[in-house]
Amino acid sequence: MQEISGKTAIVTGAASGIGLGIATALAEEGANVVMADIQKDAVEKAAHALSDTNKRVMPVQIDVTQEQSVVDALAETERSFGKLHIACNNAGVPMHGTELVDVPTDDWAFVAGVNIWGIVFGIRHFVPAILKHGEEGHIVNTASVAGFQNRRGTNQGPYSMSKYAALSLSEALEHELDGTNVGVSVLCPGPIATNIAHGARNRPGHMGGPKAGSSDEAVLAERLATTGLDPMKTGERVVDAIRTNTFYSFVGAVPANVIRARHRRIEDALNSTWVTHY
Repeated sequence: MQEISGKTAIVTGAASGIGLGIATALAEEGANVVMADIQKDAVEKAAHALSDTNKRVMPVQIDVTQEQSVVDALAETERSFGKLHIACNNAGVPMHGTELVDVPTDDWAFVAGVNIWGIVFGIRHFVPAILKHGEEGHIVNTASVAGFQNRRGTNQGPYSMSKYAALSLSEALEHELDGTNVGVSVLCPGPIATNIAHGARNRPGHMGGPKAGSSDEAVLAERLATTGLDPMKTGERVVDAIRTNTFYSFVGAVPANVIRARHRRIEDALNSTWVTHY
């Protein structure tokens, strides 16, 4: 059972939603929390609200699509708290409502930049920082139930693609860290009441700058606001996953039957006469 109190954590996408829920839960467990987000004013406001409750939190601006920005955030973390123990690669953006052939190239770059490269850079720099001091640590990568299936009619192929990647990266990282005292969890939320649907409004300049929301984005925002789980519950799930070293960390409403049907289809395909098992 891993202890969280007194450890130092960094959470990306921490200004709101799931990231804020994770940061809050970790702070309430006694961790020092670096709240990292591309929205400078918003993350400073969120950190100020938490610090008013006597929690040790520090806001940092980060653009997870830029490797140097991740390096700089880590350096600031170590300057302030000495050691990093927990890294939550959580920053994410949506890409729903457009058929694959119609998704603009810059939209592909944006969803991959945040949802995939943000985790890649987190692994590349946060993991060595945790390993070097030899103390217990943990990595949490935020995927989604969309990382296990593509639901018909949602036109969320780019988003699901990025979350499949988050899942695969997490599985590979778990293998590579086997035998160390650094655990890995992949957070797989169902619908959460967040403002992720408005993610394109924070698109960095090197990826084309902010983009106005579409009608599909408005529909997604309304659905999340009315049916989504409280993100603070997601933070509690992350704390439990770290403590119990739970890898597949589902939370909220999960399309379990759809996921099981996909797995059955794969299993059936493995019985083909074209397949040799090894």
